[in-house]
Amino acid sequence: MKITRREFAAIPVAFRPTPARAPLVLPVNHVIDSHARWMGEQLPYFWSRIWPEVVRDLGRCGIGLQTKVCKGEIRRSPSGNPLLLGLEPGVINLFVTNYIPLAWDNGRALAGVTARHRGYHLCMIALNHAHVHQIPFLSINTCLHELLHALFQDILESRKKARFAESREYRIDLYATRLWLFHDGAEIRRSAELYLKRLQADVKPR
Repeated sequence: MKITRREFAAIPVAFRPTPARAPLVLPVNHVIDSHARWMGEQLPYFWSRIWPEVVRDLGRCGIGLQTKVCKGEIRRSPSGNPLLLGLEPGVINLFVTNYIPLAWDNGRALAGVTARHRGYHLCMIALNHAHVHQIPFLSINTCLHELLHALFQDILESRKKARFAESREYRIDLYATRLWLFHDGAEIRRSAELYLKRLQADVKPR
């Protein structure tokens, strides 16, 4: 059946397709630990399984990723705290290594951690423990989980507040599951827009 321009103009607005919004582009700097001792196919597994899930899921809510890859390393400062090299300002630094430094891990065998490190925005992924989506609400893609901590601006708050830690983790896994299974990422997109403005303004690390 054909429809004229005049007839199309008479169709209620609610029944017309909603124009797709332009994708929100997040700058991500993949920093690969040059001194990590990879086991088996850990790094290929990251590139072929873990990271593609992130790109797919965030793409469903209109978030694109502008990425680059560089080498980095983990050193120790005179105080014994980790000192990461290879990070850049104004981007999400996704530092890929095999384990989280002991000073941050405290024996918990963490798969990832998100924080500001010397002013840089950092998501660190430990491939000894990282994984793809496994169990809804409980075991979510490690990389997506950590990136959502950044997008929901948990990265700007202290992770030492233990009473808030559990609720943050539950919230992140809830939104990640909704995006993974139901393709519902409206809240993620809205929060990402606010986070990107902060990221672009926060370009002078300490």
